[in-house]
Parts: sequence; structure tokens; C-alpha cells
Amino acid sequence: MSRASAHAARFWRGLAGGKIACDLCPRRCVLGAGQRGFCFVRRNEGGRMELTTFGRSTGFCVDPIEKKPLNHFFPGTPILSFGTAGCNLGCRFCQNWSISRSRDVDALADAASPEEIAAAARELDCVSVAYTYNDPVIWAEYAIETARACRALGVRSVAVTNGYITREARGEFFSHMDAANVDLKAFSAEFYHRQALSGRGGLEDVLDTLVFLRRETSTWLEITTLLIPGLNDSEREIGAACEWIVRELGADVPLHFTAFHPDYRLCDRPPTPPATLRRAREIARAAGLHHVYTGNVHDPAGQSTCCPGCGETLIARDGYEIRAYRLDERGGCTRCGAVLAGRFGVAAGTWGGRRLPVRIARAR
Repeated sequence: MSRASAHAARFWRGLAGGKIACDLCPRRCVLGAGQRGFCFVRRNEGGRMELTTFGRSTGFCVDPIEKKPLNHFFPGTPILSFGTAGCNLGCRFCQNWSISRSRDVDALADAASPEEIAAAARELDCVSVAYTYNDPVIWAEYAIETARACRALGVRSVAVTNGYITREARGEFFSHMDAANVDLKAFSAEFYHRQALSGRGGLEDVLDTLVFLRRETSTWLEITTLLIPGLNDSEREIGAACEWIVRELGADVPLHFTAFHPDYRLCDRPPTPPATLRRAREIARAAGLHHVYTGNVHDPAGQSTCCPGCGETLIARDGYEIRAYRLDERGGCTRCGAVLAGRFGVAAGTWGGRRLPVRIARAR
């Protein structure tokens, strides 16, 4: 088997008549011979589940960690990012639709084994590898094997995910992830059904994943919500979501509100006004969340990290640039000593806002 060939998959069970059921995401697709799931990358091949994108990627790029976005996970450091094709949701507003909805295997232009990716990340001085661009849940086997290879070399792993994963699979998947940013698309079951095309229980499944991550793992967690005018940006909905986060996850979980721009099948909505993001941040902070950020806009105040104890600006940001870093070796405030929730180095990284596309073969 070549490094870019199909790969035996996990998280499935056999059914009568050669059919199989996928137990990786809550859709639980039932597949006849040769059929693919909603995600398009998991296939019934001879009565067994096969992942068709193992070892294949739409490309690799070194990004700033803050672009994931993660603001409390080794700030300022570079992260090697990659994705494959397909998705287990069908968001009408997808910002990466050209790969998440891709049915063209030619889009998977780059090939690399898990070991090659880990080695490239270390040689590129990346602190972490991000499984991103499309959802890594659907290519869990490739992500898990890459995370294992990364851990062996001291490189951390980050899942950027919609959190739409079953109870059976999430323990194994997230046990290999050092951090995760989960996309909470809305605080409305109807939104998940109509705008994200989820199966039954879309919102409930994602909330279960968030609670699992926070209460049962050591994976560092941050949350992102893309605010879409008229669909999920009401003060009532934002307030309800923030109250739930404080109650179920705690006040220290960072929350990112990011700006929507018209794309894919949702081009009849205007871009998110910056004032909406600022108001959402005010609501979240009033609900008790300590760390609330704005994204996809220029807003240094909304992107900087403050001490929850004394209010001192601990990490000043301007876009993806770190302008000041006032944490001690414990990750504590240098003014009052309060320890900041997250994973921090003695000093901030200096990668800045650069974006560096790479070919793994050339990086080695």
C-alpha cells in the first residue's frame, strides 16, 4: 500500500447483507457495497470501512497559532496546518467550501505520511501541527497516526473541529490532541438543522463534545462562533450560549466571536459589522467569561489577553502580532501573580502574521 492510498478505517460495524454502519460521527451513515458516507471520504469496500484520503492533503502551510484561533496555547508560535477533503456537516456558509465540499480527488494534491509530517514540523521549528481546513473528525485515522508521530518528536497536535463526533470515537480521537478549537456554530438546534445540515441532535452532540473535552480530558479547549447577521447573532442567543459555557465549562474557557463574510451558498447576508462583535464580547464578559475575543476584524483591544485577577494586559496583540507578553515562568501575571488558564512558554513566539505554504518533500 502506498502512502497516498486508501487505508483501513476504524469506528464502524458490520451489518447484514454486506452493509456497514459508520460510528465515527452522529450521522451514523449506513453504507452498501461501494457507497460513501455523507463526508464522501469513508467508503464501504468489500464489507469493510475504508478511509480514502489517508496520506493525502489539499496542502500544507505554516500559520500563526492565533489563526486557528488559539490565544492561550503557546502564543506567537508557528503551527504546521493541513487538511484533506470532505466534511460531515454541510454548512451553507462554509468559508472553506472548496475543500470541505470537494468531490474531486485531484484537489488532494499533496501526499505525506504521518511520520513525514511530524518530521517536517520539527524541522520547520513548528511547536504544533493543526488538523484543520476541513474537519479532522472524518479523517480521524490519519489525524491520530500523525498525532502519534508528532508526540514521539515532541510536537503538539491541535484539532480545529466542529465537534460533531460520537461518544464511541471522541475518547480515542481527543486523547491524541493537546488542544482543540471547537466551532460552536450557533446555540440553536434549528440553525444546525437548516444552516449546517446536521443530522438529528446536531447542537446536542456538539455540546456533549464540549463538556467531554472540558471535564474528561487534559486537551486545552477554546471555542469559536462565526456570527452571521440575522441568523445566530441575536443578543438573546449569544447570552444563552455564554451562560451555558460559564455554567457547564467554566469562566476560563476562551471564546472567539468571528466575522462572517458572504460565501458558498449564503451570499445574501451582509458581512458581520464590527459593532456586532464588540457587543457580543460585552455580553459574554457580562455573563462571566474571562477571555472573550473578536476575529476577522482589526480590533487590538478585542484580541488581547487580560488578567482575570487585576485586569492587566498580559498578552497585547495587533492582529497576529504579539506586541507585549507579561507572563512569568508559571504563566502567571507579573503584576498580581494570578495564573492565566492555558498553555504558555516562558516567552511568546515571534512568528507573527506570516503564512508560509510548504511542500513536505521540500521541507525535509
